[in-house]
Amino acid sequence: MSFVNKIFRGDRIIWMIFFFLCFISILEIFSATSTLTYKKQNYWDPVTRHTVFLLAGTAVVLLIHSLKPKYLSIFIVGLPFTWVLLILTRLFGSYVNGAHRLIEVGGLSFQPSELAKLCLIVFTAFVLSKAQEAKEDVRFKWIVYITIITCGTILTENLSTAVLLYVVVVLMMFVGQIPTRQMLWLVLASCVVAMLFVVLLHTAPKEMFADKNSVFHRASTWKTRIDDFWTDKQEKDPKTFDVNDNYQVSHAKIAIARGRILGVFFGNSQERDYLPQAYSDFIYAIIIEEMGMVGGIFVLALYVFLFIRAGMIANRCQQVFPKLLVIGSALIIVLQAFINMAVAVNLMPVTGQPLPLISRGGTSTLITCVYMGIILSVSRFENPKGIQREQEIAEENESAAVEKLWNEDLNIEDLDIQEEKQQ
Repeated sequence: MSFVNKIFRGDRIIWMIFFFLCFISILEIFSATSTLTYKKQNYWDPVTRHTVFLLAGTAVVLLIHSLKPKYLSIFIVGLPFTWVLLILTRLFGSYVNGAHRLIEVGGLSFQPSELAKLCLIVFTAFVLSKAQEAKEDVRFKWIVYITIITCGTILTENLSTAVLLYVVVVLMMFVGQIPTRQMLWLVLASCVVAMLFVVLLHTAPKEMFADKNSVFHRASTWKTRIDDFWTDKQEKDPKTFDVNDNYQVSHAKIAIARGRILGVFFGNSQERDYLPQAYSDFIYAIIIEEMGMVGGIFVLALYVFLFIRAGMIANRCQQVFPKLLVIGSALIIVLQAFINMAVAVNLMPVTGQPLPLISRGGTSTLITCVYMGIILSVSRFENPKGIQREQEIAEENESAAVEKLWNEDLNIEDLDIQEEKQQ
């Protein structure tokens, strides 16, 4: 048990939530990847691949949580690098599901937008923590300019990610005590831009979005998803209902209806064979189908507890930078989870956001593990309970080392006595 305590340090509740999510993920990926299994003719390949990423992610958590939060500001250096990667991905990246989101390096695919999210969150926390050294107006302008550049490079290929990241940064600015007047102007300007964007989607000619190489080639997809969402909310005649209308949402509803209270148990899902992204965007619908409403509420509760616990860790922090790091990391995980679950139950238009640590993924899984590592690092080094625990472990290690040396000395003395007797 002492060995486990030495390896898995930091807040134990965060560790429990992390391992619960990983365990559920392995079960559901094994069940939900039937279409991938059929394509590859390999029953174990999808879940094996995902398990390897989770193991690598656990190693990432262990690495990050062993670093003091002040060293995590190194991620800021990677921000301009992510802009270059995002532009290269737009120009030369793999075209998958109607978007250029992946770039291949040495046979391995990588999603630069995930790294950009991490770097921007660290940058925002760092700038907001410099209240004494910089004027508030300067901090506000720097954050807004860098956020617009980062979200702008993401937006053309992944609107939902850009909006999610922008919202997280705004919330961090609010927590970081940017003056109310500036925040009101920012929120007002954001609402105006959002309304103009929606109007443009519905008034611009279709030819403007027809070419897949154009900057706004995804606009037709965004418009269709918004229209399908509002159309689906209208009352329909059951006799004329067609499941192929808004195909993904319709099958997600069927999956949820089949789940009822306790579900059909793991491996018995039927809708995994119909939902195109059953193992990613709509995995929450499969969770409800197999685990029922009880399982769905349990998964939701894990993310809620993660946010509450992260808030408690942040509240105990004595330094501003680690406090904002925890808040930003928790916000990006939990808000993304809420968006994924809201899409699955048809409370939001389809966005394409995966369920953190549960959906099948490579880059997203590893970067989410970085966020978890950041939260655990702060819980270790930047709050009174964590510091006290680290001191206790250090004292235990010291006493164990002294005891070991003492035993070795006794063993040497015993050997000397035995040798003397033999002589």
